[in-house]
Amino acid sequence: MYCQRPAAPPAQTDLFIPFPIGTVPKVRNASTSIQLPLTKNSKNGPRIRAISTDEIPPNALRRKRDPNWRGGFSVGVDLGMSRTGLALSKGFNFRPLTVLNLRGQKLEDQLLEIAKQQEADEFIVGLPKSSDGKETPQSNKVRSVAGRLSVSAAQRGWRVYLQDENGTSIEAMDRMINVGLGKSDRQSKVDAYAAVMVLERYFSMSGEGTELVVPKNLDLQDKLRRGPPKDIDFYPEDYED
Repeated sequence: MYCQRPAAPPAQTDLFIPFPIGTVPKVRNASTSIQLPLTKNSKNGPRIRAISTDEIPPNALRRKRDPNWRGGFSVGVDLGMSRTGLALSKGFNFRPLTVLNLRGQKLEDQLLEIAKQQEADEFIVGLPKSSDGKETPQSNKVRSVAGRLSVSAAQRGWRVYLQDENGTSIEAMDRMINVGLGKSDRQSKVDAYAAVMVLERYFSMSGEGTELVVPKNLDLQDKLRRGPPKDIDFYPEDYED
């Protein structure tokens, strides 16, 4: 979690419209984070294959389109220098889960295990930004972790999104005070509550303004399009004899 002063939420944009070659940010890991573009025009030659909202809509957008939609849950992730806060959204019910004191592969493995236990199919990772909307030195570190996570998640048909987390640490502290948590509890749970704030912002905007972290491997991209297998708890009619 990286403490910044609150900023206005990003403007509504369209998901994954084709864009000119050369505008995709270079990354070192095996994935690329595609920001929701603000323009539909392409004047510099061939267009890159895009992933549309119809192919891979985030859960928040699915719920907006269809209130009766049944599907997986969302895990909010607040990545800090040494601690990672997690929260869970089941519908529009948000709650803090836990705080992990892990890094590297151990952190990635635990995130995947928790998502499996909670029947989640997407991660909403907070992206540090300054009050004027610009990325901070910590943003690249978060993008790197999200990139590695997206590769493992895509193997399961799960998605990783980046959500502006500016101001969520302050919002988390206010929330904990409002629910009556003492100083000691606030110190130990602030990262998890910050993850709650990330999820609440994501759902309040119906997934608009997020970035989908897309693995470069085409087979993994196909797995993302197919998504995870339907859960019998959500679609029992599909398993009837």
